[in-house]
Amino acid sequence: MSVLEDKVGPNKMSFTLKDGNTPFQFPVNPEEVNISRSKGYETVNMLEHGEFDFAQGEKVKEITFSSFFPKRYDPSYCMDEKYFLDPRVAMNVLNTFLISKKPLRFIISETGVNVPVFLVSLNSSFRGGETGDIYFDLTLRTWRDSKVEKVGSGAAASKSGSRTDLKKSSKTYTVKAGDSLSKIAKLELGNSSKWNEIYKLNTKIIGSDPNRIKPGQKLVMP
Repeated sequence: MSVLEDKVGPNKMSFTLKDGNTPFQFPVNPEEVNISRSKGYETVNMLEHGEFDFAQGEKVKEITFSSFFPKRYDPSYCMDEKYFLDPRVAMNVLNTFLISKKPLRFIISETGVNVPVFLVSLNSSFRGGETGDIYFDLTLRTWRDSKVEKVGSGAAASKSGSRTDLKKSSKTYTVKAGDSLSKIAKLELGNSSKWNEIYKLNTKIIGSDPNRIKPGQKLVMP
């Protein structure tokens, strides 16, 4: 008898996968259910300092268990007869869940387990002397909806429209000995005749005479 059955009783608990409003109840409760939880880490290798781990939040949970689909209904260990299926039919249902791109809901009655999941692994086997019974192991992974807002519509658009763009930092040039505005214009802008554009942007720094620039002055470039 499983730990869960000890707590709530074997006849009360049921294990169900729901595809929308359609329930698929496992006919025989598993002896054990394993729920794996872990925290995600990103490992960064920093030169001369070694490796550092940075927490990335909780990873997706994994739920694993094993059971079987009996060929004949036996009320001593089988659940509700109205959900009882031929083992091959039951396996086909699980195979459909396996390839489905829609999340299911996994419910263990009388417990707090009621979560959206994907069926990600399914293995089946047959045992000698138990003709028609199909044994299986499966793995479920909990599913979390990734809510991504579309840019360009609704509230998201108004927020993006009202957001102030960051100004690009202006390019500057530090005056050196022997420089002139026409020389700087030739070197930086490719045309010496554009010296006047530099002067207009830097009149307060240079002063009234464009020919009197001084080494060390930082000029904003067009």
